[in-house]
Amino acid sequence: MSEQTEIQCGFIAILGAPNAGKSTLVNRMVGAKVSIVSPKVQTTRTRVLGICLIKDAQLIFIDTPGVFAPKRRLDRAMVASAWGGAADADSILMMVDATRGVDADTRIIIDKLRDQKKTALLVINKIDLVNKEKLLTLADALNETELFSEIFMVSAQTGDGVSDLLDRLVERAPSGPWMFPEDQISDMPSRLLAAEITREKLFLQLHQELPYETTVETEGWEERKDGSVTISQVIYVARAGQKGIVLGKGGSKIKAIGESSRRELEELFDRRVHVKLFVKLREKWADDPERFRDWGLDYNA
Repeated sequence: MSEQTEIQCGFIAILGAPNAGKSTLVNRMVGAKVSIVSPKVQTTRTRVLGICLIKDAQLIFIDTPGVFAPKRRLDRAMVASAWGGAADADSILMMVDATRGVDADTRIIIDKLRDQKKTALLVINKIDLVNKEKLLTLADALNETELFSEIFMVSAQTGDGVSDLLDRLVERAPSGPWMFPEDQISDMPSRLLAAEITREKLFLQLHQELPYETTVETEGWEERKDGSVTISQVIYVARAGQKGIVLGKGGSKIKAIGESSRRELEELFDRRVHVKLFVKLREKWADDPERFRDWGLDYNA
């Protein structure tokens, strides 16, 4: 990397179909967990900023919800958030899952970029899972759209190719003052981040569609004299019958979720953490304007 001679600050929006690996890439580039990850699609619900410093450049990554054909109010708000994140960014990264290629959701993004007359950097992800011939064929097909100024092939999971992408983003970053303190890695408040971590564990522990019908809120944050913190959270479900599924037999499922969340929160906050989980019914939480405000989403999108 060439020596930086002036302070730089760049906003980079990351677009992609659900489960393309956007959050994994942001976490990899920031070097810490700032966005939750699961094998299930549409894990990210809100816009998350991940912040990293490379020499004199501050790169601010906008991890957006996956772009897809929306069906519900929450879906529409998530997609609007994704495009809103791209509107004023200095650079746009479009991520494509190499194992899926150009699927219907990816075509939606390509068409929207074309309509908006935007160009992007193409990032083909999960290159460790496909052969070279398939990668080159995919790259050629996407290159023919003439929407991409450069193509990068990476594995967000292993880190392969990520340093070259970061170097290029530093070169593209505009001159200007940093927007955040040098030790800050995200703009997400600790209470919301803690809720998101627990929601990630819900995705990993539960199956089928249930995780999409749950949300997590941090209701209590008690600082203790020994330096630890007690975090009280409520898992809201949409239907009464779902409470038993979240709790599990004899409370086994919710205990596993809480333990997994506690371990990660202790690592994240570098302190002892006590997690208390409760399950409550809130039938129309996905249509509650207050939830949308908490996530930074537009209720009327």
